[in-house]
Amino acid sequence: MAWEQAEIRSLREGRYVLIDDEPCKINKINVSKPGKHGEAKSRVEGVSIFDGSKKSFVHPVSHKCKIPMIDKRAAQVLAFIGEEVQLMDLVSYETFNIPIPEEFKDDLKEGAEIQYLVAMDRKKITRV
Repeated sequence: MAWEQAEIRSLREGRYVLIDDEPCKINKINVSKPGKHGEAKSRVEGVSIFDGSKKSFVHPVSHKCKIPMIDKRAAQVLAFIGEEVQLMDLVSYETFNIPIPEEFKDDLKEGAEIQYLVAMDRKKITRV
C-alpha cells in the first residue's frame, strides 16, 4: 500500500497529502468555525510534487484523507539517454530511467550522486 489514512485535523503545513490521487505538499490549511448544526470544515491547499499544479479540497475536520508514503533515496548517475537519465539506487542496486528536470539539466554528470523521492510508484530527482 502506497498510502495510509489520517483525519484531516491531524494534517500540518509542509507535510504531504493525496489530492485527486496526486501526492501534494500542503501549503495552507484554513479551518472554519463549527456551525449551529454542523462541524468545522477545513480547506487544504497544496502543490503537486510531480507537476507543480495547485490543488485543494474542503472537508469536515473529522473526514479521513489519504497520506502518501514518501521515500527519499540516493542514486548514482550512470548514463544519459536523450531527455532521460539512467540511475542506479545505492541501496538496492536497481537501475531505472527518469526524465531530467529542467532545474538539474546543467548540474547532472555521470558518476554523480543524487537524491530522489518515490511516491505512488513514481520517481522524481530532488537534489544533485
